[in-house]
Amino acid sequence: MIVRQTWSVVQMAIASIPQRLGSSAVVVVGIAAVVAVLVAILAMAAGFERTLKQTGTDDTAIVLAAGARSETGSTLDRDTVAVASDAPQVLRNAQNQPIGSAEQLVSALLPKKSTKLDAGVAIRGVGEHVWELWPHVRIVAGRRFHAALRELVVGSGVHEKFLGADVGSTLTLDGQPWTVVGIFDSGDAHNSEVWTDGQVIASAYHRGASTTSLTVKLTDARAFEAFKAVLQSDPRLKVAVQTTRQFYNAQSQTFARMIRLVGATIGAIMALGAIFGALNATYTAIAGRTREIATLRAIGFQQVTVIISVLAETLLLATLGGALGAALTWALFDGFTASTVGASGQIVFAFRVTPGLLWNGIEWALAIGLIGGIIPALRAARMSVTAGLRAV
Repeated sequence: MIVRQTWSVVQMAIASIPQRLGSSAVVVVGIAAVVAVLVAILAMAAGFERTLKQTGTDDTAIVLAAGARSETGSTLDRDTVAVASDAPQVLRNAQNQPIGSAEQLVSALLPKKSTKLDAGVAIRGVGEHVWELWPHVRIVAGRRFHAALRELVVGSGVHEKFLGADVGSTLTLDGQPWTVVGIFDSGDAHNSEVWTDGQVIASAYHRGASTTSLTVKLTDARAFEAFKAVLQSDPRLKVAVQTTRQFYNAQSQTFARMIRLVGATIGAIMALGAIFGALNATYTAIAGRTREIATLRAIGFQQVTVIISVLAETLLLATLGGALGAALTWALFDGFTASTVGASGQIVFAFRVTPGLLWNGIEWALAIGLIGGIIPALRAARMSVTAGLRAV
């Protein structure tokens, strides 16, 4: 009996929505805006995090100076690089040379295509075995740089977002002209970098024989702990050792947490406004159905049916708003590329609108609808039958 009554009242409530298109549209649009902004911000964090997380592997290790949290805060001398490269866990190529890259990381300012304003870009001076270290990196235009020359290859992200990064262009680094000879695609955070010969960039920036980091290819992923133990037990070395996967994961966490916090804060503020909109719309709906609700109560319909009918209407509008916001975010931002400041310069990444984030947005929409509808629903259920029947 209660189920039949409830279904009948819910149908009546939903059927009356077209009579209040204005107030209903306010609820739908308000919730859609909340969901769209929230999901877009979270998609930004997810895209940034994914870009950095897929950069490293378990069978490559990065060596930094002890206490350094990033490459820019690290300095390794030549002897440290030589000892670490010669560790037995480091993979060697066909010429019996250790596969590793002693690297010098500096930053340069390049104008962005979108704003024409300068932004920092990571310039990575790499070793001669860097292509063996990262075999997935491929040249998509032009060629590799030649050693001992002021030549650059730019990541596809840099080429997409910055001016003067075309093959054949000349970039000025520390007052010296450098020629762009190629564009590479790594499918990860390296796409946001410019690569060149490590010794040449060290000379240009007066860094001497020191480097900021050493990245090596291990014989396999299981060799990492042994490699780490060998380096940290050597009294000549003061280093920190991580797999590159661990390193880039750690680099992504701080930014991702910050973005999620910002997203939750902005979402909560906007959600508060949407809740007030839902409250206002629901009270308006109840005012228009006062006689109807009082009549239902007079002929024996229970309070719970009234509460459910009001909530059903609000939740339906919330679902429509959530679906609209999620659809707009997916259409506009999934795969959208942007750049933001990372540890060593701009990081180019793609927004990642996942099914989980879309469902998260729908959950926020339903929560807004529930909170915005519960108080008016309870008030409607407690309405005096006599007062309701007298209402105009």
